[in-house]
Amino acid sequence: MIKNSPSWAVDEHKMFADSTRRLFDAEMAPKIEKWAEQGIVDRDFWKTVGQQGVMGGSIAEEYGGFGGGIGFDAITVYEQGRTGDTGWGYGIQSIVIHYLNAYGSEEQKKKWLPKLVSGDSVAAIAMTEPGTGSDLQNVQTYAEKDGNHYKINGSKIFITNGHTADLVVIVAKTDRNAGAKGVSLIVLETEGTEGFRRGRNLKKLGMKGSDTAELFFEDVRVPTANLLGPEEGQGFYQLMKQLPWERLMIGITALGFIDFAIDETVKYVQDRKAFGSRIMDFQNTRFKLAECKTKAELLRSFVNDGIARLEAGELDAATASMAKWWGSQTQNEVMHECLQLHGGYGFMMEYPIARLYADSRVQMIYGGTNEIMKELIARSLDV
Repeated sequence: MIKNSPSWAVDEHKMFADSTRRLFDAEMAPKIEKWAEQGIVDRDFWKTVGQQGVMGGSIAEEYGGFGGGIGFDAITVYEQGRTGDTGWGYGIQSIVIHYLNAYGSEEQKKKWLPKLVSGDSVAAIAMTEPGTGSDLQNVQTYAEKDGNHYKINGSKIFITNGHTADLVVIVAKTDRNAGAKGVSLIVLETEGTEGFRRGRNLKKLGMKGSDTAELFFEDVRVPTANLLGPEEGQGFYQLMKQLPWERLMIGITALGFIDFAIDETVKYVQDRKAFGSRIMDFQNTRFKLAECKTKAELLRSFVNDGIARLEAGELDAATASMAKWWGSQTQNEVMHECLQLHGGYGFMMEYPIARLYADSRVQMIYGGTNEIMKELIARSLDV
């Protein structure tokens, strides 16, 4: 991602990228198939990478990080994609870390951030519900005050890290009659909490190494001190404020996948022969790969610009939506072409391109569907 020396990258970023890639090659790549088979990433992997500091780049030293900017998180996201993995739920961990860092009290940050950065705790964010999808203003999960606690009732679905999460940020209504202004974010510590239940590990088309669960809340008591922000009703604003990072992150992941897929395909077509020639020597192959490479470089320039804007506090919702839409769309186009160039072997799961093809599809859905992204982009034109 930083090979073309983007404006936001300095020597520390390049060293971090090199060390992270070596770590992922050694500790992540050999385990991808195992995670896919068991449907969950081993907890010891979280601690291994946590010890190497890959999750704390943008967090201050007093909370367990090393005080860099969002560029370090972007590198971690890219290098995971560049390794060909979607099982490890770092993206969600990063989102929760940024919620806590932006809106948490000093006590909350000191309590939760160091464990998230070190990998001793795994986080999830419980947004999506069976009946609401992307419509976060109309979530049905609600939290009622009961003394110095909230009593939470409701259910969530498609929750990444749902089976491993020690900490869950719940999107809930603290005022069911106030629409978006009634939404709050409340942090649940899952261990030993009565009324909290995890459903089955959902079986998915792709991303099989990522545990994705249903979550149920039945009179779950959470201290009112676990509210994020100084007062109730700030949740929708907090979500909207952090969504640019989530959506840019999807574009960065797409770039990592694309780079991995192109490299895998080039190796395959250089080795594979048909009609007495390397597949690489056919004009169609070379033209298709030229198109894929060009799309990759266009996306690289766009996401690097997005990272620079985010570092400067200038990444707007429309641009982040473009990165999410264009990145995920391009990712799926490239996976289609790369699988086709593998021929019949591209349909076999022992070839990484088959897994990448399936894993890529959801990028056009989560973080807000690409149709929602186009609507958000279009709003920026209507001034």
